Amino acid sequence: MPTYDYEAADAKKSCPYCANGFETVQSIHDPHLTVCPKCGAPIKRVISAPAIGRSKSKLDDRAKAAGFTKLKRLGKGEYEKIY
Repeated sequence: MPTYDYEAADAKKSCPYCANGFETVQSIHDPHLTVCPKCGAPIKRVISAPAIGRSKSKLDDRAKAAGFTKLKRLGKGEYEKIY
């Protein structure tokens, strides 16, 4: 499902959640949001760049750089540390 970005239509009548902008996952067939789910202020959908061409190897590199550990399943209850 695609991720859509929204922001407050009027910064004076908004909460910090919608004033700073937020993302939500919606079906393509769902109508777009018109009010903030937290404060009810009017919001608008923002056009953002799509995430195209992200490879799994780049994701693994970013996860490793951020300090995450990746495990490979060897069998039932057995795992091997990859990084």
